Amino acid sequence: MNAVVIAVLLMLILSLLRVNVVIALALGALAGGLAGGLGLGGTVEAFTDGLGGNATVAISYALLGAFAAALTKTGLPDAMVEGAVKLLGKEGDSRRKTLSKVLIILVILIVSCFSQNVVPVHIAFIPVLIPPLLKVFNELQIDRRLLACVMTFGLTAPYILLPVGFGQIFHGMLRDNMKEAGLTVQLSDVPLAMLIPVGGMMLGLLISLFVYRKPRVYEDRDITDVEKSAYTKKSLLLAVLAILVSLIVQLYLSQSLGVEGMIFGALAGLLVLFATGMMKRDEADALITSGMNMMAFIGFVMLVAAGFANVLTKTGDIEQLVKASSQFIGNNQSVAAILMLLVGLLVTMGIGSSFATIPIITTIFVPLCMHLGFSPLATIAIIGSAAAVGDAGSPASDSTLGPTSGLNMDGQHHHIWGTCVPTFVFYNVPLVLFGWLAAIIL
Repeated sequence: MNAVVIAVLLMLILSLLRVNVVIALALGALAGGLAGGLGLGGTVEAFTDGLGGNATVAISYALLGAFAAALTKTGLPDAMVEGAVKLLGKEGDSRRKTLSKVLIILVILIVSCFSQNVVPVHIAFIPVLIPPLLKVFNELQIDRRLLACVMTFGLTAPYILLPVGFGQIFHGMLRDNMKEAGLTVQLSDVPLAMLIPVGGMMLGLLISLFVYRKPRVYEDRDITDVEKSAYTKKSLLLAVLAILVSLIVQLYLSQSLGVEGMIFGALAGLLVLFATGMMKRDEADALITSGMNMMAFIGFVMLVAAGFANVLTKTGDIEQLVKASSQFIGNNQSVAAILMLLVGLLVTMGIGSSFATIPIITTIFVPLCMHLGFSPLATIAIIGSAAAVGDAGSPASDSTLGPTSGLNMDGQHHHIWGTCVPTFVFYNVPLVLFGWLAAIIL
């Protein structure tokens, strides 16, 4: 059996059995490397060499966690909670609670969508926005699986559809890699081709709103060991200033200089709080350590996921999987489309990145689509959907790790069953079905 299939299936099965995802990734990588002929030494070497692949992301999350913890000293989180609680009205006012619930979900959806295109900060908003609102979610008895679905939709669908922000990178990679593989398409063709697949994700979001509409009870727990701070207008303004400075630095570095800006964005925010006296010198170490501890899980997963992906790449079985699937297709466009989407699902679930999947599958899928007579739009829909499918439900994707990091800050949200399984069902399944539909229609 193909090493990629073995590694990904083992990782998913262990994760579903509630084995820690870090251990599941490591064991999956070991099984995949051995099955792919790397041997024990080669597998360990490939895994170790790949660990640094996501080091920047891991450090970014740690510093964002530190920044979020430091913001507690300004009183901003408490002010956010008190402001949101006022929306609830009197106890027993079910209509007010319903309206408040809808408003909060809508705001989180909008912020999540904006984080990909309008203000492309990706998941950087989560550790700042979500943890302070956990008690409000508890008061409203919002099912956190729904919130995970809402955030993951906002973290994936906009960049798949819209050619701005992270979408510009995704669409540009599609166009450039397809051109290298022998098919020239226009950047303006990509949104048209991806409209139907993203429509499937929108349907999945609506279904998740219905499925998880029932109240769910959670305990009120403190999310950090940091004592609450009284807030004033000055402290709130300084908190907002720190957030704005962090955002500006991040956008300048990523948009103007083309480098990763999350690390120094978080660092800039911390420096503002330190310089203005909101974070005292004698408590800085405890605050920063506390914040880093909150985000340690997601950092470790991203590091191990990079090692997992490197092992799969070194085996060479990703290319073999793509080529082998073409042998079963014949001249049947329907079978071809569904097989290519399923191969993309396996690859992306293992690697955890739709962006990294594009170069892997394009070199084989483009000639195959041209041979089978798919139109350029249909080819874009197949490759774009095959690259994106799996991103939402992968245990190693930051589109799932991000929401989990915020929702599990008090230890009441499981990464696999609370985030990955719901997002897989409501986004990956529709993306496969509607991606196939797009390939047949276009």
